[in-house]
Amino acid sequence: MNKASSSAKDPHAFPVGPRAAATVLQDGADLQVVAGGATMMRLRLDEQLDHLKMLDAPDDPRLAVRAVSAAAEAMFGWRPGLDRIFLDSVPEPIARELLDHGLAVVTGSNLVLLPDLVMQRRDNWLVDAERPPMPQLHVMTDGKRHPRRPQKPVGMVYARFIPWLAEVISFRVADLNDDLHLLHRWMNDPRVDAFWDEAGDLEKHRKYLSTILADPHMLPLIGCFGDAPFGYFEVYWAKENRIAPFYDADDYDRGWHVVVGEDAYRGRRYISAWLPSLMHYMFLDDCRTRRIVGEPATAHSQQLRNLELSGFAKIKNFDFPHKRATLVMLLRERFFGDRLWLPAMAAPAPTA
Repeated sequence: MNKASSSAKDPHAFPVGPRAAATVLQDGADLQVVAGGATMMRLRLDEQLDHLKMLDAPDDPRLAVRAVSAAAEAMFGWRPGLDRIFLDSVPEPIARELLDHGLAVVTGSNLVLLPDLVMQRRDNWLVDAERPPMPQLHVMTDGKRHPRRPQKPVGMVYARFIPWLAEVISFRVADLNDDLHLLHRWMNDPRVDAFWDEAGDLEKHRKYLSTILADPHMLPLIGCFGDAPFGYFEVYWAKENRIAPFYDADDYDRGWHVVVGEDAYRGRRYISAWLPSLMHYMFLDDCRTRRIVGEPATAHSQQLRNLELSGFAKIKNFDFPHKRATLVMLLRERFFGDRLWLPAMAAPAPTA
């Protein structure tokens, strides 16, 4: 690998991976993938901006796959309308590795990167991308038959650069010591309490979060933009959840609840970043997850509008003991096939 050039004039930078493990730099038609201060790969764009010629690549094909994956994320992020990238001048061992890893496909005589394949690779977003899916072993919990769930992670689990905000969003597992006061303040916000009904003292929220952390089917997350926490999310396996009796829940369906606690991060501009990123995390966490469900209050019309704009279908209304709810559902095929991680309002692409 070569030392990264510092002479590029105002290159566009696209950080990739948790803690910016790599960065894609664009200077005119030239792209560099940089990691650890060294250039992993150099590529060149053609005039149509849909062909990438590989100029320099690492000898290790696996490192080359990481570099191509990073370049592809940046290209599709900068250019939301781009539906494929043709790779040219790829050495045969690297081409074979790209095909074996499902990052590229062959169309005619061309090696092609497709956004709905690129975005299903875990390397660019999950902290523990090498962790395999939990082998399936069914167990019973409170009369519910479901797969045994994996051990819960700790710390950061997901990070993604949002090009239209020029900011990184991340999710980390909530910590009882570090995050209790955040949760306490947010739950006592009248705007939040109107839908969560969980206002109370610090000890109430300590018990609440402790219970969620101890529940194998629930994962509490803190969302951050940069270093600023903005929201609390509960991700759950639907088969063991209270929602399961109200529809035909699959073994790996997931659902979620949300609190946006900071007023500065409310509104469509930020929803277009955190909502698809949370869905992306759930689909990547286990490749067997085909559907994501939710059960917002039927009276919460603004949330239902936001969900429809984000690809969720309204399935039906039903009655929980505590509220009238709407069952909403997002299909994996819809999310990746329609590229719902990139809204139409995304920032325009840099010009070559």
